[in-house]
Amino acid sequence: MVIDYADFIAPRGEALHLSGDIGANLIKLLDWAKDPAIMTAHIINVLLAENLSDLNAFLVECPFNAKVKIPMPNAVELSDYVSFLVRNEAEFASLCEVDIPTLSQKLAGLSRVNVKTLIWRAIRNHQPITLKYLTEIKKEMIEKEAFDRVEFFQPKRSLDDVAGHEEAKQWLREDAQLLRVGATQALPMGYLVTGRIGTGKTYLIECFAGECGVPFVILKNFREKWVGATEGNLEKIFNILHALGQVVVFVDEADQFAGRRGGGDGDSGLSGRIYGMLAKEMSDTGNRGKILWIFATSRPDLLEADLKRQGRLDVHIPLFPPQDKEGKRALFYAMAKKLRIDISSEDLPELPFEEPISGNELEGLLVRAARRYALQTSEKKPFKEILEIVIKDFRPSAHTLTLELMDLLAVRECTDDRFLPPRFRSMSISEVNRRIAEIT
Repeated sequence: MVIDYADFIAPRGEALHLSGDIGANLIKLLDWAKDPAIMTAHIINVLLAENLSDLNAFLVECPFNAKVKIPMPNAVELSDYVSFLVRNEAEFASLCEVDIPTLSQKLAGLSRVNVKTLIWRAIRNHQPITLKYLTEIKKEMIEKEAFDRVEFFQPKRSLDDVAGHEEAKQWLREDAQLLRVGATQALPMGYLVTGRIGTGKTYLIECFAGECGVPFVILKNFREKWVGATEGNLEKIFNILHALGQVVVFVDEADQFAGRRGGGDGDSGLSGRIYGMLAKEMSDTGNRGKILWIFATSRPDLLEADLKRQGRLDVHIPLFPPQDKEGKRALFYAMAKKLRIDISSEDLPELPFEEPISGNELEGLLVRAARRYALQTSEKKPFKEILEIVIKDFRPSAHTLTLELMDLLAVRECTDDRFLPPRFRSMSISEVNRRIAEIT
């Protein structure tokens, strides 16, 4: 007997909360599993569920049950499936601009149902199956299948668009090259990108995505208030990542996502379960070169030490504000180009303060100057002159200790001296820890 959607008949939940029909269903299924009469009669009950995490734990852990996982189809299986689908579709050959093996590679990550929908939609609507069409529809379908818990990112930039961070860019460029040529044994399992707010952590990784040549996925909020739903969402995400073959997974503000060993206060152990699932997935060396994790945070101290260890997040890259006048000017000019402000690097005024200044603060200066320039009604001043006034009136952030703490935490997490500016490179770990203790 086959029971589909078994997770709706016996959903995950605490035994005390299973009452009425749901409790009765669970008891009946457990009775069937151990009933000698059923076992000796060679009767098999098959429960179907999309995620094991959605099914009640009493059923999942029952010693009389066997668990069978059916993975998402890989490129070879999809190639056979597509050939079967289009065997009687004469129009397919004229519509599809790529061969079936290439098409199957591009469809990796989709279920057979979604592949069937995609191809038949194109054939029935006489839609040419181009690489652009495949990219757009695949993005739409996977995001829907994951209930918008992941976002497919289409990079428009490369590391050439990043101002500063030369050592970090060089390291990432080299790893992108290794990823493209398939040198998986030389790749890390993941990266931890740290640094104070405004240093361009997210921007750097988005530019890195433009160099990788593989799908780039941003992990969004997968938590839900219902018991078991969060674990089910995470399991579904993992299944999609495995089906993609090669993928880079970016987790921004990672300290808010990753959960904690032992769970958090008042969350019924949810944080602990999330932590356990992530830690297990990230340490699977069979995924080396296939799933590349990138965590970004300004508070790496809030991440569990076991999650950011070697073998999970191997390379810790700290980012810092520009340390000299040349670096500040280069970043200032990059922000002006980003805002499409017509000003040369030579016309940018000198910054009169010695304190470190981040990209978001420089962008704020330019936006304020652009606002003043646009609001002029009579006797318009040149933009350069207005920018000089704005810089003169500017007050650096008052949260200097908080920003220094973020810098020092990034220094403490760093795994390679080449990423550190000279003033931090000369500090010992004990000196860094002492200063962190003074601030906190």
